[in-house]
Amino acid sequence: MAAFSKAAKSRQRQHLERGQLASRRALGLLEKKADYRLRAADFHRKRDALRALRRRAQEKNPDEFYFRMSRAPLQDGVHVIRAQAAESTPEQQKLLKTRDLKYVEAKRAAEVKKIEQLKSELHLLEAEGKQPNQHLFFLDTKKEGVSNWWPVGETSKSQVQGFDVALHLNTAPELVSRVYNRPTLETLKKNAVSGITTDGQLQRLARQRKGQYSLLRQRIERERKMFVIAQKLQTRKDLLDKTERVRLKKETANQPAIYKFQFRRKR
Repeated sequence: MAAFSKAAKSRQRQHLERGQLASRRALGLLEKKADYRLRAADFHRKRDALRALRRRAQEKNPDEFYFRMSRAPLQDGVHVIRAQAAESTPEQQKLLKTRDLKYVEAKRAAEVKKIEQLKSELHLLEAEGKQPNQHLFFLDTKKEGVSNWWPVGETSKSQVQGFDVALHLNTAPELVSRVYNRPTLETLKKNAVSGITTDGQLQRLARQRKGQYSLLRQRIERERKMFVIAQKLQTRKDLLDKTERVRLKKETANQPAIYKFQFRRKR
């Protein structure tokens, strides 16, 4: 009989829920049992949330204080959390997830070698931002000039005061402003001028030198970023130890977090 009842159920007619009547079509779709259950669950969830909030408001102590209140002041009746500085840049996060400490140290060592090589090629005597040198001239008589001092490159001031810097240094007036490789007149008479002799070559050399300084600046900045990433990796490696510690400074984009670990005597 059980098999017969199951077979009968498989062939019986499916009774579907009634749809909306044609005369009531203007009122919208007829709500089914599944729709009612969803609407009832949403209503009860909102009602319970409002009851819980109302209960918390009634039981709240007006004198209670949380430290988060100082970081989330009220603005027009709404708590606004102050934005905190980013602990690390997206590049640092990507590199921290994909590379390890040895890789970063190897790349940083390569950058240091390239920086040293560039510094050995560039003398850095006329780099931007460097304070110009000052040359003091001590004169015995008023015929030689005035007794004060001024930078070497100020030829107009020296001419006004009757002091010829080129004559005093025994060099050509065009070479007075140079702070290095300033040959004397005797050297210029004995040896022929070698190297750059035209303005075009001088401009080309100036562009090349500017490009080299720009490359050096980029490599120094890249090496500094690698150093910060290596420090952050080392800090995270140290945090894997179960030693008790206290954080002294938070992690920023330019420096890792600083922790003070509990001292343990080594046996």
